[in-house]
Amino acid sequence: MAPAFFPEDSPSRLGVDAGGIAAFLDAADGIELHSLMIVRHGHVIASGWWEPYGPDRPHHLYSLSKSFTSSAAALASAEGLLDLDDPVLRYFPELDGDVTDPRSRAMLVRHIASMSSGHLTDTWDAACGSDPEHPVRAFLRMPPDRDPGTVFAYNQSCTYTLATIVQRVTGQPLTRYLRPRLFDRLGIGSAAWVELPQGQALGFAGLFVTTDAIARLGELYLRGGQWQGLPVLPRDWVAEATRRHIATDYGTNPDWRQGYGFQFWMSRHGYRGDGAFGQFCLVLPEHDAVIAITAGTEDMQELLDAVWRHVLPAFSVEGTAAGSAQADAALAKRLAQLRLPTRDESLPAGHREGSLPDDPIELVPAGGRCEALPALRSVRLDGRNVTLSDGSISMELSVADGWHVTEEPVPAAASGVWTDSGTLELDVIFLETPHRLTLTCSLGDRTFRARWNVPPLAPVVSLSRLRSPMSASDTPKSHSQ
Repeated sequence: MAPAFFPEDSPSRLGVDAGGIAAFLDAADGIELHSLMIVRHGHVIASGWWEPYGPDRPHHLYSLSKSFTSSAAALASAEGLLDLDDPVLRYFPELDGDVTDPRSRAMLVRHIASMSSGHLTDTWDAACGSDPEHPVRAFLRMPPDRDPGTVFAYNQSCTYTLATIVQRVTGQPLTRYLRPRLFDRLGIGSAAWVELPQGQALGFAGLFVTTDAIARLGELYLRGGQWQGLPVLPRDWVAEATRRHIATDYGTNPDWRQGYGFQFWMSRHGYRGDGAFGQFCLVLPEHDAVIAITAGTEDMQELLDAVWRHVLPAFSVEGTAAGSAQADAALAKRLAQLRLPTRDESLPAGHREGSLPDDPIELVPAGGRCEALPALRSVRLDGRNVTLSDGSISMELSVADGWHVTEEPVPAAASGVWTDSGTLELDVIFLETPHRLTLTCSLGDRTFRARWNVPPLAPVVSLSRLRSPMSASDTPKSHSQ
């Protein structure tokens, strides 16, 4: 069932062939999708979540967070707190004596907003390595390779610096600043952002919100910054943010070579916010549509290709009918039954070997260290219960047919199967992230091995990092629908 935010309608009534959406689901069968929402003419025409994911579950957006940072900068600009044509250094006066390179001193806010600081590569790791207490200081001390505004590099330091400026001029963390100005006005529920120890939101990643929040952001930009007819973001900012400011000679994938705006990518069709492993906010002005997707895939171009190949042709020209009521019904039924396959479904029918021991057994990492998740120290098997421990927290999971969900201390779902009489394979989906860990537990030598579907981009120092960093301040007191 679609969230209450958008009115619902059938695809055919809004000129969309449900068969095209079904064809997309077929084409994406080998891609691990977690959720899909398609909005046309302000109505949800298709939505679904692959069990054990669900509509109320926040999801780590990775770099799709950048588009929310852009929105925070838009609001600060509208309040007269920042100016795109100001030098970045103006917002860090204490660094004036430290930053001497002419190119660094010439860097403007619009340059960091458009990933055109003049650096040729990402500087984030180097900045954190040289000055972990003040990454902006390290970034501004790194002389750009070219004049700002002349060359693109996907540079996390640019977005972090933009987010830091917003936090400085507003005097508030990003989520607190955005709560009354964006989240509440759009009806977005709980939101949380990963922060560095000094209290600064990452900005370039680390935001956790639901799929419908992604769709709401896309709809806001599609409407030129208006929400239900009322202005939320400046129309001029939206227009600037969603046009090409800098060429992106970036890899071989065609949708990453269309140019970059203010924390938005230009696409072969429309524009988008996107994040690692298939977190997408696709805005399609030519079709008056928004597509929100969360996923766990390393081939993001393949996922976009499937959208362009199957969903776009399903949109008819304005005012003409498409599809049928029968196709609508078939699609609705299919969307209601989406689920990720459990571990036992990959084995032949009737395969059941081995059983969990009656007495508890504790397994240690094979080779003495879990390479996929160094924080994981032990796996304890006890009846149908499996406990993962990292030295600071323990997660107790249940192993039986189907997905079994636990909420604390980390929201997760587990499914296990015996591949032979002494080997248990266990899938653990961390439900607020794109990540699934597969554990191979060997009872014979009492060891385990682990592998990710898609490995987290940052080291996981504790299992607790595999969830939203939710706090009371991130939760809305009320929603204005």
